This record gives sequence, structure tokens and C-alpha cells, in this order.
Amino acid sequence: MSKGIVEIRDYTIEPEWFEAYKKWAKEMAAPWLKQNLDVIDFWVDDGIETDVEGSSPIVSPNGQPNVCWIIRWPDKATRDLGFNSLLENPEWQDIWSNHPNENAYLHMNARFMKSAI
Repeated sequence: MSKGIVEIRDYTIEPEWFEAYKKWAKEMAAPWLKQNLDVIDFWVDDGIETDVEGSSPIVSPNGQPNVCWIIRWPDKATRDLGFNSLLENPEWQDIWSNHPNENAYLHMNARFMKSAI
């Protein structure tokens, strides 16, 4: 990919809600998102210990993200319009209404990157 951007979304879900979240994501959210956005993939933690390295390795007090998904967009303006449209979509709102606990997100992070090659 040499054009456009990717949005890398990382979430840290409360441990007590993680299994219910994974079920909801696998059965409802991820399939719909992949069908309606250019989602590269949707990943969840499987218990493999995280490697944290570097000259100042600081882990958030909330722990490491346990959910990650990546969406391809032509540019940030298109992303902003597209993501806002997603949130207003009645099909998505129905899926969201089945979320096991919409307050279980300890931390959410969205990063935007371009290909370096």
C-alpha cells in the first residue's frame, strides 16, 4: 500500500468483560465492520505475553491493548466522514446496542499512518 492512510485502533477492555467482548466482536461487530469498511483485520489478545522494550518502556496503568483493528482510508477527511457515518448507521447502532458493556473500554487509541515504502 503506497497511497492513503491506515487507522490503527487499539482498545484495552476490562478483563472481566473481555470474553463477552470477544464473543460480541467475533459474532456481530467485526463481520459487519469488515463488510462495511475497508478493514484489514480485527485482532484480539490470545494470552501470549507482551514484549515491552526500548530505552523508556512504560506500560499504561490500564495494561496493554487487548483489541486491535486496522482500517484503510484514502485520507483523513474521508475517514472522519466515514467514521461519523458509521456511528449514525442504524445497522451499527443495532449491533452496538448488543455490546456487553460499552463502558468496559479502559483505554481507546486511534493512530493514523502512511506507508513508508
